[in-house]
Amino acid sequence: MTTTAPTADARALGLAHYAARGVLEHVLARHGITFQQQIALRAAVTSDAPQTPDDLVTQVRGSLKADPSDLRTTLDELVAQQLLVADGTHLRPTDAGRELLAAVGAETAPVTTRIWGGIPTEDLAAAGRVLALVTERANAELAALTA
Repeated sequence: MTTTAPTADARALGLAHYAARGVLEHVLARHGITFQQQIALRAAVTSDAPQTPDDLVTQVRGSLKADPSDLRTTLDELVAQQLLVADGTHLRPTDAGRELLAAVGAETAPVTTRIWGGIPTEDLAAAGRVLALVTERANAELAALTA
């Protein structure tokens, strides 16, 4: 018996996102950090140059579409947890912040391999193209709604 693969749609995308995010949030909770905090901390750690709070809010908002005031609260929480530190007008990741991201990455790596492993390269490429197009279109729709 041959089974037909489901057609990709908004529901399928959402279910995949929340399943994967649920795994990540489970790991993050063990480290005392939220999903939004992890995204903001990663933005600071992976930046080529020191970022101001406004820079980080803009970058994270582009990814999460979160309210800027919520993102500022998130940055304040990361400073309070000593994962980011104020350095003049910039926020820099601390050693503890870098170590936390490394620990989360090490813990999620085998899970990521189990989730993504064995998917043919051509399927991943096709999915990547579709997801990039959906992201582009959704960002355009959001921009039109908020203009």
